Amino acid sequence: MEIDGKTRTCGLIGNPVEHTLSPIIHNTLAERFSHNLVYVPFLVESGKIGDAVKGAEALGILGLNVTVPYKSEVIPWLKEVDPLAEAIGAVNTLVSVQGGFKGCNTDMTGLYRAMESEGIRIEGEEIILLGAGGASRAVAYLCAVKGAKRIYLLNRTLDKAQKVAGEVNGRTGREVVMPMRLEEYGKLPEGKYLAIQGTSVGLAPHADEAVIEDKAFYGNIHTGFDLIYSPWETKFMRLVRESGAEAYNGLKMLLYQGVIAYELWNGVQVSGEDAKEVYEKLKRYFV
Repeated sequence: MEIDGKTRTCGLIGNPVEHTLSPIIHNTLAERFSHNLVYVPFLVESGKIGDAVKGAEALGILGLNVTVPYKSEVIPWLKEVDPLAEAIGAVNTLVSVQGGFKGCNTDMTGLYRAMESEGIRIEGEEIILLGAGGASRAVAYLCAVKGAKRIYLLNRTLDKAQKVAGEVNGRTGREVVMPMRLEEYGKLPEGKYLAIQGTSVGLAPHADEAVIEDKAFYGNIHTGFDLIYSPWETKFMRLVRESGAEAYNGLKMLLYQGVIAYELWNGVQVSGEDAKEVYEKLKRYFV
């Protein structure tokens, strides 16, 4: 594209940002839509997130994505926050509004759209959710809202799992999230589960590790979804596949959270064909 005086700017704020693949998503979409828009990463030093938000408003930035460690820290600096982001307690997309920015969460809607694209359903499912960190808290809320029958939340420390379960059950008005110690996975009721891996185990330098190594555990899974997308196949995914089940990584979640953000910023609907083109570009970095 040719940058001129009418070019709009979107970007990513976080620390670090050097690894981001988001420019591929948004600049590809801008090209396909013939939008005069460019997307760039902005490194924001610790303690300066408020300055970054105010500066973005002053500069007329169209929209921003927010990554670690600012997804919660950014909230006090926003003009408004949408209900989903408020319930999750995390914002990953800022949309320009009169007097500032509105905070949204497209991570969870992106995960849902990614699962839909793979034919994975949540409604009525018995789900095992590994981990009780920020990502898993959001996933637990999404699954509860989308009608999961039961969510077994397994975490190394029970009190953290209990806290997340209490928050999600309280917000949704039903006792759907069941907290358990990770080592108690053998006490799960007999059945076949959708398992979602929400911990950082599997990321480099621990790429050859899984949060549960016992192969017997994976025999109870009919579908595994790892939020990690690098490496392309985590050990969790490999163990799921070795048990004869389907396994997916988090790259489509990354894709669709970006797609939804682009839709919010530009008032457009991204087609399946456009999304597929972006996905193929992203895949080239891994396979």
